[in-house]
Amino acid sequence: MMEPLLAILVGLFFAAAIYLMLSKFSIRIMLGIAILGNAVNLLLFTGGRLTREVPPIIPVGLDSLPAGTANPLPQALILTAIVISFSFLAFLLVLTYRAYQDLGTDNTSDMRAAEPDDRPLPPLGY
Repeated sequence: MMEPLLAILVGLFFAAAIYLMLSKFSIRIMLGIAILGNAVNLLLFTGGRLTREVPPIIPVGLDSLPAGTANPLPQALILTAIVISFSFLAFLLVLTYRAYQDLGTDNTSDMRAAEPDDRPLPPLGY
């Protein structure tokens, strides 16, 4: 019952992330990247079975996990991904803030310092 609901939630997260990342404003792009990371984490978590009854501990006398236990690998991957995405988001936040300080805008169309408006046109023919 919980897997279909989480699958729909993952789809909504991906849709919202793509919508935000297609924006012209760098703050919205950054929020879209953060939501995309959370969507991937939720997708991995959902794919690793959602059982809470039996912890992923191998009992004495067995060589492997018994049936019905939670899969510890997606949980470890998600913990690592959370740390990496948080550090990446902190870097993007500082980068966006410095760009806003230097350029005075967060609109990516107005951030074209490398492409000034008064540049000469390319040759039209030879």
